[in-house]
Amino acid sequence: MSSPRQNELYARLGRQLEASWHTRPSGQRGKNYFCRCGRPIFFPNSLCLGCNSPLGYVPETGEMHALDPGSEPGTWTYLRADASIATARRCENFETAAGCNWMIDASDSETFCLACRLNRTIPNLDDEDNRRYWNLIENAKRRLCAQLVSLDLPMLSKDVDPKHGLAFDFLRKVGDEPVLTGHANGVITVNVEEADDVVREKARNALHEPYRTLLGHLRHEVGHYYWDRLVADSRWHAPFRELFGDERADYAEALRRNYEDGPPADWGVRHISSYAASHPWEDWAESWAHYLHIVDGLDTALGFGLSATDLDTTVERFGRDDLYAPDDPQAGRFVFFLNAWFELAYVLNELSRSMGQPDFYPFVVSRTVARKLHFVHLVIREARGGAS
Repeated sequence: MSSPRQNELYARLGRQLEASWHTRPSGQRGKNYFCRCGRPIFFPNSLCLGCNSPLGYVPETGEMHALDPGSEPGTWTYLRADASIATARRCENFETAAGCNWMIDASDSETFCLACRLNRTIPNLDDEDNRRYWNLIENAKRRLCAQLVSLDLPMLSKDVDPKHGLAFDFLRKVGDEPVLTGHANGVITVNVEEADDVVREKARNALHEPYRTLLGHLRHEVGHYYWDRLVADSRWHAPFRELFGDERADYAEALRRNYEDGPPADWGVRHISSYAASHPWEDWAESWAHYLHIVDGLDTALGFGLSATDLDTTVERFGRDDLYAPDDPQAGRFVFFLNAWFELAYVLNELSRSMGQPDFYPFVVSRTVARKLHFVHLVIREARGGAS
């Protein structure tokens, strides 16, 4: 629990961080994009409806760019932040049901973009429903991949790194054999019917979940992948067991117990969700997913000028002592990060209720969960070479 003096210090730090954020290069700021004509454009767009300029997302810059035809067939040019001209090609999946709007440097021999190279299996596109499902899944996956690139996390395909690489299998059941969404050895499997709102909502109700989305699935499953890459057999492994529990506990038995008996009565004190209480691996994956939710949500809010320090809320603030490493030199920044998010979520939840919709962020973060989120943050920070 922070004191009034600490609250004022954190508020001052928050104002400084927000001011510094708005002076960062545009490619490092949120999801607030503009076409060269000055009209707003959005992450999935491939055409500006204001001036009809073709658009493309360049993962290296983290920006949407207006495009002009290049000198060679199939090439496009765009203006970099330093006013130089770059040449690129569209991802091969631009013309498919995926509708990929990502760009590839013209010198790259690859025909698929960074995100599409991760696909190992896609559904049968002769089926109209599969084409619709795949489009929705790819939109969510591109948002995930853009965030992973922005966090400087390793994201090589299994074609490049068969042992440590990442791959996606997007499958649909045939007959009575179900497809289970999950992760195994770097391969993330997604049941494409999760893209059907009715199917997904039915599953959410059956499992008593407050939240179930395609992007949430992908962030959760990729958390398992990064546990293997960043935590297992690293210096973080022993601290992980102290905070999350011993992952050597029987996984199949833990899941059986969760589905048959339900979570422990006090799960909310120690976990971000009831499913996180089933096993330390799931606790990590849920914490990882929520860290990505919060980072992306707050970055987007800042991109549109929403200032958490100006919100009039009564949210109880976290303090340094609530973090995993309260003495970390950047602990104050993380305290601001957490408090800013929950103040924003407080307001957005009320807005959702005013429209008769479910809560925007239907979760309660305990102090134990705050420590876990900080642990995830520190693991990611080290993976990206110490950058905050």
